[in-house]
Amino acid sequence: MAERRAIRGTSPYEDVMGYCRAVVVGKHVYVAGTAPIPPDGSPPPEGSYEQTRLCLEIVRRALEQAGAGLEHVVRTRVYLAGPEHFEGMARAHGEAFADIRPVNTTVVTSLMDPAWTVELEVDAVLE
Repeated sequence: MAERRAIRGTSPYEDVMGYCRAVVVGKHVYVAGTAPIPPDGSPPPEGSYEQTRLCLEIVRRALEQAGAGLEHVVRTRVYLAGPEHFEGMARAHGEAFADIRPVNTTVVTSLMDPAWTVELEVDAVLE
């Protein structure tokens, strides 16, 4: 079996639920569902654009710890609190991935915190 390496994040839920921000197995990096939780514990920013940018920054930091970057992302999954949040999320996602073009699935669902408009997860492949 390939070596497994866990990457810790700053979410207060990691210890409660027993998970980590990302796991590296061989050349694969799996980043957990990432909500717009600022590392300092402050409230999330307003709006889906700003929240998506924060989620992507948290994801980027986890990928860097794994030896990867956004350019290594092959799949994104986006969970929106409502269809009205699509435009802001899509703009931020497009800014990050316009040249990378990972596959994507976006669904509308309830999120754990009513202040969150978006949560996202990614899979990446190391070179």
